[in-house]
Amino acid sequence: MPIALYALTAGAFGIGVTEFVIMGLLIQVAADLGVTIAGAGLLISGYALGVVVGAPLLTAATGHWPRKRVLIGLMAIFTLGNALCALAPSYGLLMAARVLTAFAHGTFFGVGSVVATGLVKPDRKASAIAVMFTGLTVANILGVPFGTWLGLELGWRATFWAVALVGLVALAVIALAVPMDRAAPEAGDWRADVRAMARRPVLLGLATTVLGYAGVFAVFTYVAPILTGITGFGEAAVSPILLVFGGGLIVGNLVGGRLADWNLSAAVLGSLAVLALVLGLMTFGVHDKVAAIVFVGLLGAGAFATVAPLQMWVLDKAEGAGQSLASSFNIAAFNLGNALGAWAGGAVIDHGPGLAALPLVAALAPVLGLGIAVVAMRLEGQRRALASTAC
Repeated sequence: MPIALYALTAGAFGIGVTEFVIMGLLIQVAADLGVTIAGAGLLISGYALGVVVGAPLLTAATGHWPRKRVLIGLMAIFTLGNALCALAPSYGLLMAARVLTAFAHGTFFGVGSVVATGLVKPDRKASAIAVMFTGLTVANILGVPFGTWLGLELGWRATFWAVALVGLVALAVIALAVPMDRAAPEAGDWRADVRAMARRPVLLGLATTVLGYAGVFAVFTYVAPILTGITGFGEAAVSPILLVFGGGLIVGNLVGGRLADWNLSAAVLGSLAVLALVLGLMTFGVHDKVAAIVFVGLLGAGAFATVAPLQMWVLDKAEGAGQSLASSFNIAAFNLGNALGAWAGGAVIDHGPGLAALPLVAALAPVLGLGIAVVAMRLEGQRRALASTAC
């Protein structure tokens, strides 16, 4: 893999840290800014909505820029946003700074996916996307625990200063390592990009992404209560067990990329089926400590095994025009799935069968996603058959 690809990985690492590190600092942020824990938790929701809104808007606005210029600009926004988070004197300004930072998230991964696939041979495109997304997995394993520790030791603002520094380093690495575009994208008609993005196969791919990740986050959001309240672990054991989840993320991410290079359709269907199976069996595994640890790792692997195949699928169905926009929308779809999954998981706990049944209920989401993917592939097959007959 070319060194430029690892420059994108560095940017993904910084973005991953700033998205998730706030989870470990909610108590400190709430106490410092005089808000409730629930209010501080909205900083996570605000970030996710910022990704959903910002990804298509920024991608459309910068669609005619050279992609390297876009990536550098996005890392500048990311760095500025984290610096403003560190300086924010009030909850409202911290929320605004988080949303500003989130605007860079979706477009970076959307445009970065397109750049990554252009850096390698055609049979390594999905693996290239997986390598870039490895930055997110490493952020969960190393960056988030370190950022949480730093915030507890030196105050939560120190964590955001540290992430801003990571942003500066990533910006410099991207500027040095990512090659300039051979030809800048034409200042095309944004309506044509939207039409390409709105093709039925792309929309079905986006729906599949939302459902797959809704299932993941319906469980992962409440993994600590599951481990302590059902499995019987103490609170101190949760963090080490989450390292197993992080290890699963790395393995699943790289395996998913290789499988997608081998057979994209099989990788999409297979990864969703495995994810649904893991969630369903996890319902029974969480009652045993050893099995629970194993299933936390398998959940991480199953979750990120879907990332490269789903991202590559949407890129493939966009067919050139509107690829960056479609790719960014898919990143927004992942985050929309996160938000819906967390909400649905809470509803199952408060108004449904309860915490113990959460993994089984969550498995229904990737099953629905799998059904949509099967329908999409059959429709695409029928379209191609008609096209070949007409020829």
